[in-house]
Amino acid sequence: GSGMDATPPPYSDMPAPLSNAPIVAERRSELLHDGLKMAIATAGEQRLFRFGRLAGLFPSRAGLSAEAAGLALRMGLLESTRTEQRGKLVVEWVQATAKAVGYVHEHDSPKSVLRELKEVLQATRDGVPQWMHDAKAELADISFRFDARATAMLKRLDEVAERVESAIRRAESKAPSVAEPVGRVVPWAVDAMEYLDRRETGGALGDCPLPELFHAVRVKFPELPLPAFQDGVKRLHDVRAVRLAPSPMMVEPEYAVVADGKLMYAASR
Repeated sequence: GSGMDATPPPYSDMPAPLSNAPIVAERRSELLHDGLKMAIATAGEQRLFRFGRLAGLFPSRAGLSAEAAGLALRMGLLESTRTEQRGKLVVEWVQATAKAVGYVHEHDSPKSVLRELKEVLQATRDGVPQWMHDAKAELADISFRFDARATAMLKRLDEVAERVESAIRRAESKAPSVAEPVGRVVPWAVDAMEYLDRRETGGALGDCPLPELFHAVRVKFPELPLPAFQDGVKRLHDVRAVRLAPSPMMVEPEYAVVADGKLMYAASR
């Protein structure tokens, strides 16, 4: 049954909690704070612990909840009003004291919030130097990798530029040219040699048949007669500007010329 009981509640004399790790202590303080606020907000006595579906200031008789309840009673923030026997279980009833109001006010006050904010700011500030150090190290690493890649790219560009310059020098050295007397007699000599070079660069296989070379030169020199072309080709062969060669495939033998005692039908550089 219910009724007043002079026996002091067991939680009022429980030993000080052993769980003092920062996170545990913070959770215990939250439970204490929430229990006290509930006690102050509701007039009259209330159950110290939740009982089944019935409300209580603290959620459980074990663990941090029990520690917070014992702390509230030892600090005089709650006072026991009576106990109630429910089978084998003793239900404690308590009410808030004037000290509870002061305690909650102190921990809910702007001063308290500012103190917590100061602690957070200090912790953040203490972490800034390490963050700056890490950021600088990361930036230094990025800068190093950027410099390494840029150096490698510049080296590669220098190598390509050197190869291009070398190719230009080789191309200039191989540019078709003939002595001035030959150039006067064979005005289309450079055109013929350039065609042979372009033909070779384009991937054509074998020497150029003389009919093909004749028609290529006639694009720029349409009035050039075949005998003059044949005479000019032999002169270029004599000065080694072009090389004449025989060919077993003389489809149009009238284009052939005699040089070095042989019937020549093709030309190359």
